[in-house]
Amino acid sequence: MTEISPTIAQCAIVAIAFKILLFPAYKSTDFEVHRNWLAITNSLPLWEWYYEKTSEWTLDYPPFFAYFEWILSQVAKLADPVMLKVYNLGYDSWQTVYFQRFTVIATELMLVYALQLFVESSHGVTKRAAQAAAISVLLSPGLLIIDHIHFQYNGAMYGILILSLVLARHKSGLLASGFVFAALLCMKHIYLYLAPAYFVYLLRTYCLSPKSIFRIQFLNCLKLASGIVAIFGIAFGPFAIKGQIPQILSRLFPFSRGLCHAYWAPNVWALYSFIDRVMISVAPRLGLPVKEEAVNSVTRGLVGDTAFAVLPEVTPRICFALTLLFQVIPLVKLFVRPNWDAFIGAVTLCGYSSFLFGWHVHEKAILLVIIPFSLIALKDRRHLSAFRPLAVSGHVSLFPLLFTPAEFPIKTVYTVFWLILFLMVFDRMAPASSRARFFLFDRFAILYITVSIPLIVYCSLVHPIIFGKSYEFLPLMFMSSYSAIGVVGSWIGFMVVYFTS
Repeated sequence: MTEISPTIAQCAIVAIAFKILLFPAYKSTDFEVHRNWLAITNSLPLWEWYYEKTSEWTLDYPPFFAYFEWILSQVAKLADPVMLKVYNLGYDSWQTVYFQRFTVIATELMLVYALQLFVESSHGVTKRAAQAAAISVLLSPGLLIIDHIHFQYNGAMYGILILSLVLARHKSGLLASGFVFAALLCMKHIYLYLAPAYFVYLLRTYCLSPKSIFRIQFLNCLKLASGIVAIFGIAFGPFAIKGQIPQILSRLFPFSRGLCHAYWAPNVWALYSFIDRVMISVAPRLGLPVKEEAVNSVTRGLVGDTAFAVLPEVTPRICFALTLLFQVIPLVKLFVRPNWDAFIGAVTLCGYSSFLFGWHVHEKAILLVIIPFSLIALKDRRHLSAFRPLAVSGHVSLFPLLFTPAEFPIKTVYTVFWLILFLMVFDRMAPASSRARFFLFDRFAILYITVSIPLIVYCSLVHPIIFGKSYEFLPLMFMSSYSAIGVVGSWIGFMVVYFTS
């Protein structure tokens, strides 16, 4: 069969060349976080990794990621051994910068591999659509902003996630899919939000008989359970022997942090916080009490600082209950109709629920929704209609991560170009749906996308010119609230599509 151009490999080469040019770009505190983890894992015994606190950026990822940092540290010695000193806080020699930037690119080859497998697992007309979706993920503005400028290793981990999703496409790969996802959980615990979809899908397709849900395939259950236990044993076993599991859990799940992150992630709580800010002015006229100690909080998400002036406080239990509720709803359909498209849809909706209702959600977690959704966005035009506002709001919401003037044209031009290119390509490639589309939702998507450009211009250029450093929280609040409307609207639209498909 003739190869579809451009290929994943060709796009990867061009992307790598562009990303190398970004080596000197702005880097966030996450750069120092990962340098410190290189130093911790290289300089200290295994038993001290999760107790070390010379730096405020303590190790708070699961053990497989710590082992990953240890492997990188063995190579880091050759680049600049000084970076591996725990006490060398804030160290960023050019050798250190180039080494860490290069490791992000090198490990992102996992994403390239997984996307290639995704394309190869598709056939016929859908293969061309799969290639377009795969290239859109590979060239994602989200990964560019978060990994290659801001600095993290999401590309590699989303590569592992996509590999797991692709393996689940065929019955012969179900066991391997479960093992790969278990390994991913031992690298970054944020993927726990997607675990319910995996549990239901593997239970229904691998552990229960396809002929009857009342017939358990005990051998399959034993293979899956023993493999997952072995993976978690390899990851956590050495620490369990020393009785360090409580210490690790305290690092992985710091519930002492506030409801909202320092920059409001575009979710339900961002809209809740925005309404609370508005109510501060309205409440006295309505005779509603205002908590004076919360007025200056602006709900910035600092430790112990999350407070609402008018609206009721939100607790972790409320967040957990809402997240679980809205995850269970799509899982019911997945259990009844356990096919691959329904599985990807359930994974996406689990990502939506955790992002929209979770406690202390980071804005970067929007990729938990965008990336799996991308794999089915071209299924038909109804799916694409729900994907459009998510693609815009999710990527625009990441702009405040890069606040330096030098990076403004990079993030803006690249993201706008990506949105125009891929939304136009997707619009041409998405087949018509057998069911009627939603007129109002289509108009909402068009109006929403239209508003994005003037909002970006105001928040990034006009506001600083008019107000200088005054009212610095306003652009963040506007951007977060606007993005939250898009994410919530997209979620509602996809829920309808999911249950009516």
